[in-house]
Amino acid sequence: MHSSVPNSMLGERNGAPRTAIEETVERLREDILSGHFPPGSKLRIEELRKRYGGGVSTIREAMARLMSESLVVSEEQRGFRAAPMSLRDFTEISDMRKFLECRALRKSIEIGDDDWEAQLVAAYHKLTKVEERLHNGVREAGLQRSWAQANKAYHDALVSACGNSWLMRIRALLHRQSERYLRYSLVHSAPTRDVHQEHEAIYKAAMERDADTACELICRHIDNTVRVIKEALSQRLSEHDAAADHIGKAP
Repeated sequence: MHSSVPNSMLGERNGAPRTAIEETVERLREDILSGHFPPGSKLRIEELRKRYGGGVSTIREAMARLMSESLVVSEEQRGFRAAPMSLRDFTEISDMRKFLECRALRKSIEIGDDDWEAQLVAAYHKLTKVEERLHNGVREAGLQRSWAQANKAYHDALVSACGNSWLMRIRALLHRQSERYLRYSLVHSAPTRDVHQEHEAIYKAAMERDADTACELICRHIDNTVRVIKEALSQRLSEHDAAADHIGKAP
């Protein structure tokens, strides 16, 4: 018997039902990544219960899991906050990303099979469609989130054949942190680069199995992102406090 209820309403992901905690973790993570909860903002348990439902234990467990992703911080006698952001933090994240992305990309190009190529083609095609809408100035609810999801899927596809599970776990953590900064910059700065052209060049090099060029391009791509986000963060920091080095750091 087939259910007529969509999977999204059943709370399913990858064919398996999500628990209340997993649902809350995903929603809270998205709210932090999107900036609904700005850097340093207090995460009050009662407010989160009203927003997501569930009991106190569910909310606390969700925040504990996001602490392990460095998206939530706990301060003695002050409760929980969305993690602050800083130029130094983002630079360190990006340096590690370049190292891991190049290693994973080179290995994927070396051993990736037809399935890897097919996954990359599909992810690049989907990203292209979203970036075309952004380039054409389409105003659409959730478009930035759609781009963030398509961008992640594209970068994941590039390295999906590397075969090193630990590298991929650490990379996923760094990518999520980087995504937070990237989405922050999309809100607080105007576009100053052709990101799609960068994605296209990396895609072509990967499909041509040119690992050296692909790695050079992915590093340049990350460096360009660092430049844009540093400009956005520097501007926001100067608006608040010229001597500050964090956004959202608790007093």
